Formats: sequence, C-alpha cells, structure tokens
Amino acid sequence: MPSASSFEQAKAYAAKGEGTFFDDGREIELLHYIHSRPDVDSTLRNNPAAILSAIDTYARTKKYLMNVGEDKGRIVTDLIAQQTPQTMLELGGYVGYSCILFGAAVKQAARAAGHPTPRYYSLERNPEFAAVIMCLVALAGLDDVVTVVVGSSDASIARLHTEGRLAGGVDMMFLDHYKPAYTTDLKLCEQLGLIVPGRTVLCADNVITPGNPPYLEYVRSTVAEKRATAQKIADGEGNGVDARFADRTAKQYLKREGEAKLDVTRQGKPGLVYESQLVESFEPSGERDGVEVTRCIGEEQI
Repeated sequence: MPSASSFEQAKAYAAKGEGTFFDDGREIELLHYIHSRPDVDSTLRNNPAAILSAIDTYARTKKYLMNVGEDKGRIVTDLIAQQTPQTMLELGGYVGYSCILFGAAVKQAARAAGHPTPRYYSLERNPEFAAVIMCLVALAGLDDVVTVVVGSSDASIARLHTEGRLAGGVDMMFLDHYKPAYTTDLKLCEQLGLIVPGRTVLCADNVITPGNPPYLEYVRSTVAEKRATAQKIADGEGNGVDARFADRTAKQYLKREGEAKLDVTRQGKPGLVYESQLVESFEPSGERDGVEVTRCIGEEQI
C-alpha cells in the first residue's frame, strides 16, 4: 500500500481551501482555458492523455478541481486493463476527468482484446457540468464510447435500465458522486439486476477523504449481516442522510439542489456476495485517500 511519503508534491493541485471549492464558475472557466490554448487543435484534439494533462495543469496552477487524479485513476485503469469491461457506469462525472481517463482505457482494452466497441455511461446531475463533460469528451474523440446522461443518479440508472441500455448488467462501476448515495444507488443496481455475480467490479472513490462508512459497512458485510439489516428496514418511503457524514459532505449540494432525498428503505439484494478491499492512494491535492475495490463473487439463495 502507498504511504503518505510517496506522493509527489510537485504535481499537487492548488489548495482546496475551507470555503467553496466547486460550482463557482471554475468548471466553465476550465472549458474556456482548454479551448483557448494555442495547441487545442495541434495537440489536444483526439488526444485524451493531453487533455487530462491540460486539466491537471489548470488545477495545479489556477484553481482546485475535485477530480479523481492520476494516482487513484491508475488504480481503476489497471483494473480496466485486466477486466476489459464492455459496459462501464460512472456515477458523478463532474468535469469529465475520470470519464476521459476511463473511457479511453475502456476503448483501448476492448480494441486490444478484439472486442466490440464498449459503452461508458457518465451520469452527472448538474447540467452545466454535464455540458463541460460533453465538450471535452468530443474534443478527446471519445464520442463513440462515452454517453453522458444528465439527471439524478437513481433516476438515470432506472431510465438506462428501462431503455435496455444496461441489458446484461454492468461490468464495472465507478462511484464518485454524492457520498451518501453510494449505498442506496448500489442497492438500486442490485434490485435491477445490474450487479452480476462473477463479473461486476465496483470502484468507490473518496472512501477515506472525506470517507464513506455506510458504503464500506455494506460492501464488507456478510450475507447474514446484510439480511439481518434488511429485516430492520421499515416498509415505506424514507428520506435521510446517515449521521456519520459530516455536514460538509451531507450538505455539499444544498445550495443548488436543496435537502437530499434518499430512499433509505431500499433493500437491494442482500444475498449477493462481495469481496472488498481498500487500495490506499492519494487525492490530487496530496491528501490520503483510497479506492474501495469490490467484486461480486456470487449469490446465496435463501
């Protein structure tokens, strides 16, 4: 496992600060920065790696961006190379850094294996952020692989399922959206049959910084523990955010979207068997963080 001393400080992003660190215009500013560069056509166009480098440069020299970053991104791209997913789902796209990084990796892995063109779905609630993603994905030449879906994660998952675009389930999922929704959205995917035993791999970002105790508890629980918890969930509708989340996390989108509404009564499929491991790494700011890598290895019947 990496240690704090192995982070290269020279590549650290600008300081996040204690106040606002996103949705203050910097995302649109990034788009203007990219398209105003003199090498936008000679170097950046159809070059995902160059675009990622340009995004990193903006975040290091101008304003912090809440991207997955190089270090944690490498954990997921290594898994993509091993798994060769045909269908990958991303919850939370922000400005498209992870979408471009993983979309390019998915495309490369499929091509190397001689597989058909894969599908990468990036789900982003904020329409302005989604527009930034679409512009940068087009610049990167990844339109044939990446589809950006605008709307709340749970509604978008349900819609993709209904439309048959996730038929056969999801091979890999990257969770990097509203932290309290990780568990409820995973349970929705379970209920819809999108989590396939022996195939689906989940990669959850920010499980150390800022942390996600409910999600880690769920994917690390035994089937017996999950069934016991499911029995305690009351029938009917529920709204709420787990009290273990700090206000800065729980109320991150309060100003724009109001109080979070999560279906905490969702039970998922407690019989699914997970094998889960934390891979420690770093935020692009240098803060300690990690990706929880979870494999669905089977299902226990009642």
